[in-house]
Amino acid sequence: MEGIAIMTSGGDAAGMNPAVKFCVEYAKKKGFKPFLVRNGLRGLIDNDISEATKEDVSGILHRGGTILRSSRSTRFFEDQYRQQSYENLDKLGIKKLIVIGGDGSFTALNRFYEEYKIPFAGIPATIDNDIPGTDYCLGVDTALNVIRESIDSIRDTALSFRRAFVIETMGRNCGYLAMTSALSSGAEICIAPELEYDLDAIGERLRVDVEGGRDYIMAVVAEGSNMAEYLTRWIKINLEMDARLTVLGHIQRGGSPTVRDRIMAYNFAVQAVESLLEGHTNQIMTYTQGNYGTAPIDVIHNKCKIDPSIVKLAQELAL
Repeated sequence: MEGIAIMTSGGDAAGMNPAVKFCVEYAKKKGFKPFLVRNGLRGLIDNDISEATKEDVSGILHRGGTILRSSRSTRFFEDQYRQQSYENLDKLGIKKLIVIGGDGSFTALNRFYEEYKIPFAGIPATIDNDIPGTDYCLGVDTALNVIRESIDSIRDTALSFRRAFVIETMGRNCGYLAMTSALSSGAEICIAPELEYDLDAIGERLRVDVEGGRDYIMAVVAEGSNMAEYLTRWIKINLEMDARLTVLGHIQRGGSPTVRDRIMAYNFAVQAVESLLEGHTNQIMTYTQGNYGTAPIDVIHNKCKIDPSIVKLAQELAL
């Protein structure tokens, strides 16, 4: 049987473990001998590769993070270590790869394919939801639910003390998490890289609300805007309200995968195995406008576009 290796790489995201499980099970069903690569790109270099067993993937569906662990290896971008990685795979009869990760992982595996012609399928997994060509990446729904729960808890304190809270979300330079969270939590302010903001307009709007009886304010800020600390100070000075900053940080990347992330993982896994069976060499699995498909690796060089309807709704919170 032809060997196929499954690995996770880059930042962890809820949904990776279900994807690993479903990739192994579906690959076996289709006649492959599945292997697991531990520790991401570093595992390819150090030969941390073993044949997947039933025990490896039992009881992992509900777990966050990645049981295979991950890494960001600078060594992989040196010729000698890519050669070493190829030799490790060749000795085990591994002819195909599935990588569950983000654009950096896909770029690394594409370079590997160009040199050693080992086809790969990429399953998008990043809470940032910033991979071009797909509307959804594994981990996003779980992250949004973690953020929602956090904001709901913070609101309890805001109500108790007549206080403003600024909540910073992850997302690198993509404001998807911030905008979606702001809309779903009823925040009064949202600042994200995709939004044009006007603090004077925000101030006038909220001053009217405060005079009308509003006694707390919730603001959601994307980390890529670099505005969280400034906005916190601005609220204190301009709205004369006690304001606190909460940086949610890595809590957003953890947690048991939601139902949606588990189902998305299953569909992406099936699509990845089928893509390799069909002879595709370096495709990314996609979900666009309700349909599953694939896209060429070149799409990662494009700019990620957020659903315009979300941007339009969130824009009202920035003015």
